[in-house]
Amino acid sequence: MNLKNDLILRAARGENIERYPVWLMRQAGRILPEYRAVRGALSGFKELVETPERAAEVTIQPVDLLGVDAAIIFSDILVVPEAMGLEYQMIEKKGPWFEKTIRSDAALKTLDFNFDIQDRLGYVMEAIEITKKELDGRVPLIGFAGAPWTIFCYMTEGQGSKTFSESRKILYTNPTLAHELLNYITDVTIQYLKAQILAGANMVQVFDSWAGILGKEQYAEFGLKYMDKIAAAISEVPVTLFSKGAYNSITNLAKMDCNTIGVDWNMRIDEIRDLVGENRTLQGNLDPCVLYASHDEVERLTNNMLDSFKSKRHIVNLGHGVYPDVDPEKVKTFIQTVKNYEISY
Repeated sequence: MNLKNDLILRAARGENIERYPVWLMRQAGRILPEYRAVRGALSGFKELVETPERAAEVTIQPVDLLGVDAAIIFSDILVVPEAMGLEYQMIEKKGPWFEKTIRSDAALKTLDFNFDIQDRLGYVMEAIEITKKELDGRVPLIGFAGAPWTIFCYMTEGQGSKTFSESRKILYTNPTLAHELLNYITDVTIQYLKAQILAGANMVQVFDSWAGILGKEQYAEFGLKYMDKIAAAISEVPVTLFSKGAYNSITNLAKMDCNTIGVDWNMRIDEIRDLVGENRTLQGNLDPCVLYASHDEVERLTNNMLDSFKSKRHIVNLGHGVYPDVDPEKVKTFIQTVKNYEISY
């Protein structure tokens, strides 16, 4: 199917674009009353993720309501550890919680890594297929997965954390266990992303939300090594790698077989461009809190960011996910500002 709007794919591949493409992480979510209405009719977040028709519906909402240049399939990074046998709950206002954790060799043996992706995660692929049909080529669809290090953190901590001390402890006390688990997660993630692509995803993003809690050397050993393996395995569609907080690892990410590198709001785009060069697309990086400002300020700060780009190889986004209490009208101002911006080189 030919896409009516393929801006984001052209930007990712370094082809000519007439304007910058724009989308938001967590765009299919609580900022939209229409999303809350769909979720309110179900038992909760997980039922929404696991119901393909409803997941497809909320995936498409930002395209219709906000005018973004791409949809991203509504799902959760933690479906991967659950498919391995580590069930989680999504607790309202607290986040994910695992009853069991993987902190020993014995616990590792309770997991299942040799399973059919379609059998356990087929609901995601079904949601992608429905979404593609309903989008009818209007915009591309992004598939995604959590990076092995971030998934490792949740599987070993059992929940979110300010320090992830249990996860980091294992790197010192049992690095062999750490690498074994990370390898398993990586292999499953590659299969999962390839299944999403086969179902119709036009590009994929790997989220490493907790990259910034490790030092440069440790992240190279326990994070980047596995990101690199995933990037090298995916050649069918453009790949975006987003390592939040990993400023010191940007040059290493730029050496990987990816198209796009996500940049958080603590990083200066002009500095990152100098580090990365012209052969990679950057994605980001407006501070999500800018969207709490006035419409005029949102427009001004968005234009300031756009002025800093130095290259057409850019996909506009926030530096992380949009916050749930942001006014959708402010999001529309951000998106329209990007669409109105004239690229001057």
